[in-house]
Amino acid sequence: MIKDTPEGGRDAAPFAPFAPFAPFAPVLTRGAEAETCADPSAVMTLLADSGTTAGGFTSYRSTFAEGAVGAPAHFHTRASELFFVIGGSLRVLVDQEITVLETGDFLAVPPHTPHAFAAAPGCEADVLFVFTPGMDRFDYLRLLGRVLRGEADAREIAESAERFDNHYVDSPVWRAALEGSA
Repeated sequence: MIKDTPEGGRDAAPFAPFAPFAPFAPVLTRGAEAETCADPSAVMTLLADSGTTAGGFTSYRSTFAEGAVGAPAHFHTRASELFFVIGGSLRVLVDQEITVLETGDFLAVPPHTPHAFAAAPGCEADVLFVFTPGMDRFDYLRLLGRVLRGEADAREIAESAERFDNHYVDSPVWRAALEGSA
């Protein structure tokens, strides 16, 4: 806070940095050494999970093949999900509105907001995802991979909704958009 001094000058109050999370050591993840999770239409490169950031954030990069469906309609109760499109085009649902994010576009989806995403029709997409505060997303992505490979039952995803703060919802708007691009 800046205030006037009796001498007519200005005096700045001491700066108190905001620190909502415990400090953590710098995190460096080399692309060549990062763990990846893959399915037939996408590769996820795991960058930093909440355990390495003291709960501050989680981040991974997903590259979607043309026509890839990223995630059905869902919401998170505790975290905001941030999208940054590195390349290509990503179709997203936010609440009841569908838009296409292009290279360089950024989107922040607050908690409790239904959203979904897929590669835009006829396009690939390369997207950086960040969740803040951090969530245990890497185990969720690993579970998805096991389900897609037939190594785990899809019911495990539904049973893990609270643990991974991933709550699926029905979206007629999103279903219609996906059916229209098939």
